[in-house]
Amino acid sequence: MSSKEILDQAITLNPIEKYMVIEGLLKSLDEPDQKIDETWLDESEKRLKAYRDGKLEGINMKEIFLEN
Repeated sequence: MSSKEILDQAITLNPIEKYMVIEGLLKSLDEPDQKIDETWLDESEKRLKAYRDGKLEGINMKEIFLEN
C-alpha cells in the first residue's frame, strides 16, 4: 500500500482513531537508537577521562550562560 493510499484511508478515520495513528507514528520516530547511545556513551567516557587526567578543561556554568 502506498503512503498516499494510507493517508487517504487515515483521513476517513474519526478523531480518536486519527490521534492513535498519529501518536503511534510519532512514537516510532522517537525510538532509541542503541548504536547512537553507545557512541555517545563512549564519547562521554573519553571526555570525562580526559578531564580527570587534566587534558581537557571544564567551563564554569556561569560563563556558559553569560555568553548567551
